[in-house]
Amino acid sequence: MTLTQKFAYLFSISFGLSILVYLLRGFGIVTFLPGGILLGLLLLAISTFFTYTILITKR
Repeated sequence: MTLTQKFAYLFSISFGLSILVYLLRGFGIVTFLPGGILLGLLLLAISTFFTYTILITKR
């Protein structure tokens, strides 16, 4: 597995988890999680996306 594939998987997992947590908090199911966790997931998704795009353009 190449490094770009690892970042692609990490991006998709972190982005999916952040959307899931955001929706569950919006519906009121997961209200005990602080907003910092959601913010951390979103920052992780954004940073892995930028790293993934930089690695793709280096080819």
